[in-house]
Amino acid sequence: MSLKKYEVFVTTVSCGSLTGAAEILGSTQSRVSHALAALEAELGFALLHRSRSGVALTEAGAMVLPHMQAILAENKRLTELAADIRSADAGTVRLGAFTSVAVHWLPGIIQDFQAAHPRVKLELLSGDYYDMEQWLRKGSVDLGFVTLPAPEGMETVTLCQDELLAVLPPDHPLAAWEAIPIAELADAPFISLPQSSAHDIHRALDKAGVHPKIKFTTRDDYAIIAMVEQGLGITIMPELLLRGRSQGVTLRPLLPRAERTIALARPSQTALPAVDAFTECAVAWVQAHPPRRNAATTATPSEEIHP
Repeated sequence: MSLKKYEVFVTTVSCGSLTGAAEILGSTQSRVSHALAALEAELGFALLHRSRSGVALTEAGAMVLPHMQAILAENKRLTELAADIRSADAGTVRLGAFTSVAVHWLPGIIQDFQAAHPRVKLELLSGDYYDMEQWLRKGSVDLGFVTLPAPEGMETVTLCQDELLAVLPPDHPLAAWEAIPIAELADAPFISLPQSSAHDIHRALDKAGVHPKIKFTTRDDYAIIAMVEQGLGITIMPELLLRGRSQGVTLRPLLPRAERTIALARPSQTALPAVDAFTECAVAWVQAHPPRRNAATTATPSEEIHP
């Protein structure tokens, strides 16, 4: 039995006549009559009493009418939902982001995305590089902000290059330098994120053949900045992370220049159109808000550096 026949029956009952139903459906009275007869034949009982004054429901017709109405209503909802999914205006996008992206990028990206796709729900998980890799592999997130190289088997879209900077106490001897050769960091007490959260930093150190004297390790990015400010050691951090958080420390570029590549990653499988739409929105937002380059300047307690 086709939905079209259900529609003909429900419309005929609503109009009270075959002529009225034909007008609403953009058909002819003959075709409406034929569709009703075919439906009654398939069901095995009469649905309508026909007379010159119009139509009336049989007892059997009255019994099946609400079920056909419900089927048509549910089909309409399904059709509308499918249209919303195709237009990226339905579903839930699960995001994973590390601290600097969650703080400095996501509010703006989400604002733009929800303005264009108000009915899509967003769920955010915040963690470090290791967390991101695990969430992507397990399918806990649909999209994860990562640094390249991404976990194996992931599709990626590059967003930007983010410079790595030396972070020093203002009175540190190296603070007087305009740029810091990475080799000069070998003998200073170093404050580090855990190895699993500092791939980019350790790649830059390894490339320069430097094995820092790690004195403290913590997962808290901003605790590291506070420890540097107190003179407990030095560190290397991404420019994006340091925005608005570098008061009381000195920022210097590294020689050779070091950077991380921030990208969006997702498992290589079919995803909701809303995931594609969020990716496009993120790319557009980052392009409209390019990284600000750091000045080799010392921050003082009364002066904040905005990279």
